[in-house]
Amino acid sequence: MIEINLLPGPKKKKTAGPGFAVSLDDLKAMLAAVKDPLLIGAVVAWVVALIVVGFFWFSDGRRLAVQEEELSRAQSEQRRFSALIAQKRKAESLRDSLMAELNVIRGIDGERYVWPHILEEVTRALPDYTWLTTLEPIGGTRAPGQAAAPAVATDSGGAPAVRFTIEGRTSDIQAYTRFLRQLANSPWITDIVAGPTTTAIEENRPVTAFSLTAAFRRADSAFIRTAPLLQTLR
Repeated sequence: MIEINLLPGPKKKKTAGPGFAVSLDDLKAMLAAVKDPLLIGAVVAWVVALIVVGFFWFSDGRRLAVQEEELSRAQSEQRRFSALIAQKRKAESLRDSLMAELNVIRGIDGERYVWPHILEEVTRALPDYTWLTTLEPIGGTRAPGQAAAPAVATDSGGAPAVRFTIEGRTSDIQAYTRFLRQLANSPWITDIVAGPTTTAIEENRPVTAFSLTAAFRRADSAFIRTAPLLQTLR
């Protein structure tokens, strides 16, 4: 038989399911049941501590992620710049090696044409009715074909100082003074010191014997002319 109750009655409480649920009323009841203020303070402190630790954990995690990204970018740039620095150092080493070789070549080339310059300038300054009997280096300098001499002093440019002496004859004393003046005008000759003059006999004729000393200097680039070397092949 089925019975139907038409009278309102108290509602049946729903039985709690297998899950865990805490309502606001239950929380108020729990707080009302707790009478110890130390326990309440400890709970509040733990809650605050958890909130602070969570905040710092999230903020530090975000900061760590940013720093890891910056570190990765810096490592990538460091690898790229390390390759550029290595390439630059290799280029500088090659440049220094080439500069050293060029300096050696310039030194050899500069010393090779010292005596041709001296002979050309002396020949150009020599007037008529005047001839030379001696043209030789002084001290450690040497002329072409002579054996190597010990080290000598250097000039302001770092090249070996080349000093030489000239002895000659002239039939006219004015030609000798003209020779000194023209030799002093040369950009390659400096420090000319005239020696004493004497009378000598050449082929039963009296002539004036003279001597002087001078030094070679490298002329300014304005006085240096270059010309191509032409060689005829047969």
